Amino acid sequence: MYDPVQLRTFLTVAQTLSFTQAAGRLGVRQSTVSQHVRRLEEATGRPLFFRDTHSVELTEDGEALLGFARTILEAHERAAAFFTGPRLRGRLRFGASEDFVLTRLPEVLEGFRHEHPEVDLELSVELSGVLHERLDAGRLDLVLAKRRGPGDERGRLVWRDRMVWIGAEGLRVDPERPVPLIVFPPPGITRARALEVLEREGRAWRIACTSGSLSGLIAAARAGLGVMAHTRGLIPPGLVRVGGLPELGPVEFALLQGGRPTPASEALAAAVLSGGDRLSRPA
Repeated sequence: MYDPVQLRTFLTVAQTLSFTQAAGRLGVRQSTVSQHVRRLEEATGRPLFFRDTHSVELTEDGEALLGFARTILEAHERAAAFFTGPRLRGRLRFGASEDFVLTRLPEVLEGFRHEHPEVDLELSVELSGVLHERLDAGRLDLVLAKRRGPGDERGRLVWRDRMVWIGAEGLRVDPERPVPLIVFPPPGITRARALEVLEREGRAWRIACTSGSLSGLIAAARAGLGVMAHTRGLIPPGLVRVGGLPELGPVEFALLQGGRPTPASEALAAAVLSGGDRLSRPA
């Protein structure tokens, strides 16, 4: 009933929230993406996206289809790997940013290990800025991290979201006092964005807590020590959006290859891209 090609297109649009970006990632025309989504909507009998000239958002039925689409595609990929895929071997150094600590990234990696048991996967979890540096130095083969900012188009876009201010429920930021910040140490990309936005708006700030661990930052935020900049779709339990502060703007997560791609790195990249909707929300 559901065409895997159309389902893959649907997942890519859901991850990028852009028909144009989805077309670029899939290597097809934007009209082809629109056609695939339209045919899938005809097959389901339900609208899957709210879309206008400025934005694309999943409908409630679109959200429901995410899990079904992923399951169908995973079954196809397992069958293809079993009957036609070569046995991959070697070592693969993969870096993921701290943002994914509380997502379903472990499920994606577990699936990859199940499909390719002879690949030695080495995982590094670091700040996005650190991962960029290690990739450029040749110490990682594949990285899943935030892009450095506007104009950075390196790698393959996994998904796009917005950054927001979050803190403990009931926390209020006094506009007459410096904003208490909970931040990663340099070269954290989120830290740099928060400071840049506050400086541009002329808002005074102070560092209330610094930690290289996302768990440490979350603990400080839950204790009410201050506010932190965070991806909107990955807000941890016990924390809520905090108003009254400048907009932080969009954030993009991308897959970046170091050096020449290998069959193992391409296989993991495909697994991450197909599982992008699992990574765009907390586990």
